Amino acid sequence: QIPLVQSGGGSVKVGDSLTLSCTSSERMFSMYPMGWFRQTPGKEREFVAGLSWSGSTTEYSDAVKGRFTVSRDNRKLATTLLMTDLKPEDTALYYCASASFSPFSNTVPAHDRFADWGQGTQVTVSS
Repeated sequence: QIPLVQSGGGSVKVGDSLTLSCTSSERMFSMYPMGWFRQTPGKEREFVAGLSWSGSTTEYSDAVKGRFTVSRDNRKLATTLLMTDLKPEDTALYYCASASFSPFSNTVPAHDRFADWGQGTQVTVSS
């Protein structure tokens, strides 16, 4: 199991930027692809962005492509989601997750491969 601790988030205005971070104390963190998901009340959790274990492959949802950037630093056991040009529809509870069923995957795995989750952090974008 990969423990994940999230930080960042908060309330911002339309067009602002925000960075979410996700860190682990488990060195095996560096073996697994990572993903970011978000959820709003009454809706299913949706994929936002992900990257392979090495960070060489990234994937984004159409809703955030061109505005969000996902990255990782395996030496620091951390992944970051940089969110720019934020919109009200980006308001959600954001989660990082480790694809702990897919070690050393060079692609972003199917979403059911993400087994370990951070505690979630709220992002609120207002006009």
